Amino acid sequence: MDKETNKFHALQLFTDTFAAETVHLTNEAVGIYIRLLCFSWTKNAKPFTTNSAYRICGCKTKECEKIVNLVLNEFFKTEKIVHDPYIDSWTHKRLVQEHKYLTDKYKARSEAGRKGGLAKSDNASSKIVAPIPIPNPIPKSNIQPMFDKFWSLLTHKKGSKHLANKKYDLYCSKLDPKDISDRFNRYASTVKDKEFLAHVSTWLNQKRFEDEETNKPEIIPEPTYEFEGIKLNKYAESGAYIELKDNKGNKYQKHKWNGTAIEKV
Repeated sequence: MDKETNKFHALQLFTDTFAAETVHLTNEAVGIYIRLLCFSWTKNAKPFTTNSAYRICGCKTKECEKIVNLVLNEFFKTEKIVHDPYIDSWTHKRLVQEHKYLTDKYKARSEAGRKGGLAKSDNASSKIVAPIPIPNPIPKSNIQPMFDKFWSLLTHKKGSKHLANKKYDLYCSKLDPKDISDRFNRYASTVKDKEFLAHVSTWLNQKRFEDEETNKPEIIPEPTYEFEGIKLNKYAESGAYIELKDNKGNKYQKHKWNGTAIEKV
C-alpha cells in the first residue's frame, strides 16, 4: 500500500455555511468545532475516536466532554472501528469530500506534468526536425491596391500608413476607396487646427466614415430678437432669462419659457 503523504495545510472554510450552521452554538462549542475540523484536516480527514476528541479539545471536566459530544453528534459522522466494534470513530463528510477532491486534482496535475516532461524529453532527443508549415493560400501583400488608391487621394495623411492599411482591410475592403477618401477629406476640412486631426487609422477604426454623412448634428439657426423694430443680439443667459443688447449697448431680457414679450432692463 502506498504511503500517504499528501497533506494540505490550507483548509478552505466556507464562511457563509459555517456561520449559518453554528449560529446556535456557544462560543466554547464553536471553538471546539473549529479545533476538531483543523485536527481532522491535518490528519488527511481520517477517523478519530471520541477519547481522541477529548484530548484534542483539552477536556478536563465532564461539562467539556458534554460539549464535545454535542459537536460530534451534530456535525460529524460516526463509524465503527474494524478491529474494535465497541469503539466509535468520527469523520466529517465535507472534509472527506474536499480532501478527496484536492488529492485527485493534484494527482491529475502531477500526471499531466510527468507526461509533458516525457514528451519534451522525447523531442529533445529526436533528430527529426519538423518542417516549417507553408501557409495556404500565401498571404497577399500588406499594401493592397484599393488601399493605395485611398491613401493617394487623402489631403492629409496623418499617422501610420501600416496601421491605416490594417484598419482599411478590416472595415473597408468592399467599399469604394474614392468615396472613403472623400469622406475623410471632408472631415479633415472641418478641423481648423490640424494638430487635432484624427489619425487615419483611428478614423477608420471608429468607423467614422459611416457617421460622417448620416449622423451629422442638425444645425438649428439662432433665433432673431427685436424690440420695437430694433434688432437685438444675444450676449448671455441668466437663469430663466436670455440677456440681449442692441447696437447702442442698451440691455433687454426675454423669459425663456413663459412667452412674455422682450423687456428693456
